[in-house]
Amino acid sequence: MNGTDGRRAERWTPDQVLALASDTSSREAGKGLATAARWSGTGSSGTAVWGSCAGGGSSPYRAVAETVGPAFGCSCPGRTSPCAHVLALLLLWAGGEVGPAAHGGGRPDWVTAWLDSRRARGERTERGGRGASGGDREAARRRAERRAERVAAGATELERRLADLLRGGLAGADREGYRPWEEMAARMVDAQAPGLATRVRELGALAGAGGDWPSRLLEETALLHLLARSCLRQEALPAPLAATVRSRVGFTVDSAELLAGPTVRDRWLVLARQDTADERLTTRRTWLYGEATGRAALLLSFGAAGRAPEPALPVGLGLDAELAFHPAARPLRAVLGPRHGAPLPGRVPPGVPVAAALDTYGQAVAGDPWLDAWPVVLAGVVPIPGGAGWQVADADGSDAVPVAAGGSGAGAGLWRLAAVSGGHPVTVFGELGHQGFRPCTAWAGTAAEPVPLTV
Repeated sequence: MNGTDGRRAERWTPDQVLALASDTSSREAGKGLATAARWSGTGSSGTAVWGSCAGGGSSPYRAVAETVGPAFGCSCPGRTSPCAHVLALLLLWAGGEVGPAAHGGGRPDWVTAWLDSRRARGERTERGGRGASGGDREAARRRAERRAERVAAGATELERRLADLLRGGLAGADREGYRPWEEMAARMVDAQAPGLATRVRELGALAGAGGDWPSRLLEETALLHLLARSCLRQEALPAPLAATVRSRVGFTVDSAELLAGPTVRDRWLVLARQDTADERLTTRRTWLYGEATGRAALLLSFGAAGRAPEPALPVGLGLDAELAFHPAARPLRAVLGPRHGAPLPGRVPPGVPVAAALDTYGQAVAGDPWLDAWPVVLAGVVPIPGGAGWQVADADGSDAVPVAAGGSGAGAGLWRLAAVSGGHPVTVFGELGHQGFRPCTAWAGTAAEPVPLTV
């Protein structure tokens, strides 16, 4: 628990940070304090983040957080946990404004003392003592109950607002601009439901976006209503589906907790890797395929804008490793655990015809209606350009699937795919969703050398 045991903190989003706030006043105060000018001596190492915030007195307040747990500490007199200073510190960290300490050498003594105290309490807990450990568990239980109540209240309010939206007619949903959507999203953040907030913002982006946007807005509104209703009726859902709902709403499971449970060891082939960036964060999506289990896995990692996230696994690599999957109706997202031996070059992954891929996608959506896309490997397919857009078709012409429009480097990637194919069947890995197939990596013939199609 000392923050230097080799674990690396998975960077949170600002919404996930604000969802930790115990009340609105702490949340707003934290946002107000989240300016780099107010902070000094900030740093991070392993799972620990720390810094000093200028206060009203002569001495700054010292704030520290351990992202595994999580756990928080601050020298301020506030009684809430996390306090506004810790929230502000984590917001700066989420935005990439708290840099790592060089090899842990820049960690202050007071941070080390706090981490050592946490470690000592953990050791006492392992020896069977109750005392403070029992109190910690009780406090965690109460926090979980309070959050569940806030999320339920937020889901109830969201249902009401969506009903008002439909009652007023979707055709006029763009008249007031984006402000009402952002207000609704902010209310979901206040309710500690960042997943609902994200989907509300996506609705706002659809309103007035051109084309048949009212139909698309109706579809997404129906899915969001289904998610809010499912959130309120989790106890009536099968456990795997309830886990999916919790994940979509914004509840997370700590990586260390996942790795402490069952893991899946396999030789994992790196199928694709893609980085997407905004002004604050870079998100890395790494797709893996288990050669023995036949399972697909998605690793998500985050880094400050301009910095490449970890892990940097080259496409085509094969690594003997353990993965721990997040609970879900169709487990897909995973965290990378221990590796065994040196990585080796991979091989061409086995694929299926278009019809089988569509059937697999349909089964995945049946288990998770909010699924955006599902990973598939198409074997023996040919890319075909056309006036209405590209398609990927079986070599015998029996079935085809449209290629999804848009995306980073989509045009260049399609021409690269056409060049790899040269009119001959190829193996293609990609993401299959309701808008079509998004190719990510191609293999020509039996050659194991992959050709990335995304940037």
